[in-house]
Amino acid sequence: MNDDNELVQQTIKGDDRSFEMIVKKYQNSIINYLGQSLRNTNLALELSQEVFIKVYSSLHTFNPKYKFKTWLFKIASNHMIDHWRKKRIKTISMDHPFKKTESSAPIQISSNQIPALQKLELKELGEKIEKALDILPPKLRELFVCRHINDMSYDEIAELKELPVGTVKNRVFQAKEMLKDHLEKSI
Repeated sequence: MNDDNELVQQTIKGDDRSFEMIVKKYQNSIINYLGQSLRNTNLALELSQEVFIKVYSSLHTFNPKYKFKTWLFKIASNHMIDHWRKKRIKTISMDHPFKKTESSAPIQISSNQIPALQKLELKELGEKIEKALDILPPKLRELFVCRHINDMSYDEIAELKELPVGTVKNRVFQAKEMLKDHLEKSI
């Protein structure tokens, strides 16, 4: 697999196939990140396209001494924040969590060659986690999704969100505890 920095340089030189490789490599992660944070699959798809357009037009500003993945997620994060500012999304009350809608992004659970009963159990667990994610405040949910759904390191998240690593660890821990408490109560 090609190195991200090499793909960036080839794209800047005019090789569109290199950018296609970047998109293929990261599009599912970006869609999952946006979908879990926004709780709307269609909006996540739309914004992910806009993110990759921004990335393409900004590649010349990328500094190769940093990780491309972190730079890409920073653009996605900023684009999502801009969207929230434009839409003035209401805050979510911890006392009155909002209801799941048809447009809520599902948690993706790989189920290759898993027995049917186990698939059903995983699906039910995924649905419980999906509902539990709704109770998290957006800032905690975003960090939890970065860490546990997109497998980003604490350092990557800290760089992405411009927060101290300790703060990221604390907030991810808070999110896990809130989810744990909620899931224990719902069982």
